[in-house]
Amino acid sequence: MLRKLTALFVACILLLSVPAALADDLLATVLGRGKVIIATEGAWAPWTYHDETDALVGFDVEVARAVAAKLGVEPEFVECPWESIFMGIDSKMYDITANGVEATEDRAEKYDFTVPYAYLRTALIVRGDNDSIKTFEDLNGKRTANSAGSTYALIAEGYGATTDVVSTLAQTLDLVLSGRADATLNAELSFYDYMKEHPEANLKIVALSEEASNVIIPVRKGEENASFLAALNGAIEDLRADGTLKAISMKYFDTDITTAE
Repeated sequence: MLRKLTALFVACILLLSVPAALADDLLATVLGRGKVIIATEGAWAPWTYHDETDALVGFDVEVARAVAAKLGVEPEFVECPWESIFMGIDSKMYDITANGVEATEDRAEKYDFTVPYAYLRTALIVRGDNDSIKTFEDLNGKRTANSAGSTYALIAEGYGATTDVVSTLAQTLDLVLSGRADATLNAELSFYDYMKEHPEANLKIVALSEEASNVIIPVRKGEENASFLAALNGAIEDLRADGTLKAISMKYFDTDITTAE
């Protein structure tokens, strides 16, 4: 019980220490309304998707719920396309996102990051009979499919590929299967999850990123958001210490992706 109250206690102390001049303090706003507004796609299994009862579930969804509980507030999920998530955060429509967001240098210019709550590697995926792409460097001059502005689209473009914009992993892989896209990049574990559901799909991974990237919660930069970031960090560390993050990861991935080891 004491551990469960830790993050909430820290959040309250941080709130009391915020100068009155910071009327827009995000932590004060979240605690005052009693809920945190979370943007998510709802169409990227097993991270955020709908189960057979149409309930919103997934690794990110459960982590976000657990973080909200540590803060002592209710989670309110808003489903939207990936390309709308950061615009919504920037405009203060959403407080945070839970959608497998990876820490990148470009994002660090606009957002502060929480401590990582997961780690993942990027997979280069092609059709089973494609022998022309074997490394990331082979993407030069090729056509890939990914969500607009996603980490995967940026990586592909960095290797010289042209990216077709799609909304979901299923649409992405359909383009690869049909030959309208040469390849796609996505989370390794998302690909394995897709193949469990579609074992007949003629797809293969030909390369993986050497290092795992950090999955984080981005928070708008600014002094008024510092206490909120600290409260999120406290919640994540509590969830790591009490085994909750590992349990959620095992539920959805059958492995622990919440540690860098």
